[in-house]
Amino acid sequence: MKIDVNALSIHGVAEDLKAGKYNAAELAQACLERIADTEPKINAFAKYDADKLLACAAESDARRSAGKPLSQYDGIPIGMKDNISIKGESCSSGSKTLMGYIPPFDATLVKYLRNQGFIPFGRLNMDEFAMGSTTRTSAYGATSNPWCTDYVPGGSSGGSAAAVAAASLPGAIGSDTGGSIRQPAAFCGVYGMKPTYGRVSRYGIAAMASSLDQAGPLTRNVLDAAILLESMGGSDPLDAMTLPEPCTGLVDAVKNTELKFLKGLRIGVVKEYMEWSELEDVCRAPVDNTLELLKSFGAEIVQVELPATLLATQAYFAIMMAEASTNLERIDGIRYGHQEPGSNLNDIYLNSRGQFGENVKLRLLAGTLITTKRCYQDYFVNAQKVRTTLVNQFREIFKNCDILLTPTSPSMPSRKDEPPSLKFQADFYGVDCNLSANCAISVPAEITPDGMPVGIQFIAAPKQDALLLQAVRAYELCRPRKTFVPNL
Repeated sequence: MKIDVNALSIHGVAEDLKAGKYNAAELAQACLERIADTEPKINAFAKYDADKLLACAAESDARRSAGKPLSQYDGIPIGMKDNISIKGESCSSGSKTLMGYIPPFDATLVKYLRNQGFIPFGRLNMDEFAMGSTTRTSAYGATSNPWCTDYVPGGSSGGSAAAVAAASLPGAIGSDTGGSIRQPAAFCGVYGMKPTYGRVSRYGIAAMASSLDQAGPLTRNVLDAAILLESMGGSDPLDAMTLPEPCTGLVDAVKNTELKFLKGLRIGVVKEYMEWSELEDVCRAPVDNTLELLKSFGAEIVQVELPATLLATQAYFAIMMAEASTNLERIDGIRYGHQEPGSNLNDIYLNSRGQFGENVKLRLLAGTLITTKRCYQDYFVNAQKVRTTLVNQFREIFKNCDILLTPTSPSMPSRKDEPPSLKFQADFYGVDCNLSANCAISVPAEITPDGMPVGIQFIAAPKQDALLLQAVRAYELCRPRKTFVPNL
């Protein structure tokens, strides 16, 4: 049968495979044909191995024929951001400095997905070392937005968002340090979730800022997000920061959610988020419209304040750059990374580290300065104090609210040919959840008159991932627009 890739979802594919409508090899072939058609337009992949995908699909079909599938999801390909280690495949984080690096092991989340029969596939494009919000700084070239290829897809997980939006794959995995899953999801009209910090192991993910990094799913509906998170999450002895609780019950929670879930749900509206001067009307309107919609189904709207957010972006960059500088210090061409020739050891260091892109260099230099004796107290320590204040303010807010509803981004995507901005305002609605360990998800809400999707963000307290997904499912049930498919 002809597989309609635009209609593919993870749970739908699982049902089709079980019913025998097609097999994993036919699914893989359909995805490869779609990728061949869309890649010249969007450049979502840094690399991919078609033969390996077909071989893994054949193995899945053999298991299913023998009556021994690893799970109902056996044989479904899932895209992987280029900073997630897959044994035997390149993992360059979009950087020249890691070209040629082949991990000898799987990241824990990859191992967990394989245990369910998912096929980790491809190396999805990203901003170099996840430092950016446009996916223009990759050594593999810029990625385009499937809704309009003259515009950026967001970043740093822009390849993951673009691949899912383009229906090249039914789902993908990205990483989120300050909104890097959620912002591109909003720009590309897909779902993008940053789970609670510690819900998914960081082992095998190239570190940017260790206290902020978290992997999460990008999908085309909330049930698929629950499926991937439940499959890839869980405790890991190789990451001491993973939560001890098992990552279970998410799929059932979403499946069992009905519209009546909204009755009495307390939805917080943060004053500082909605009154921020950089918030464009086109991004504010979907939040206002959604609040009215949810209120009509019985939700209670609660006005709250979060003063610390006005300092959070500055605090985030101080912490992120300091941690990134420390993590990337090892990539010097000697201990780790591609080595450029030089007449002496110092030249080798300079030439090898000189392969970093300009954006990465800027952040590493700033991070190195922040960690010096002269600046450490004024910048890093004070940033951590802001972080603690933010955490405490969120804790008070969630005593009176179940969910927060916010914009995902203050603005729409920029054109690819626009000069990069150094204002970092794109991170305003993203960084708070990374600083506070909250879980959050961007959900497509509306399409503008000029045909671009707009996302909104649902936020819940740490460890409330199930509640977050249930709230989104309830919204999904009453949202006027049901499908978000670009005309690519």
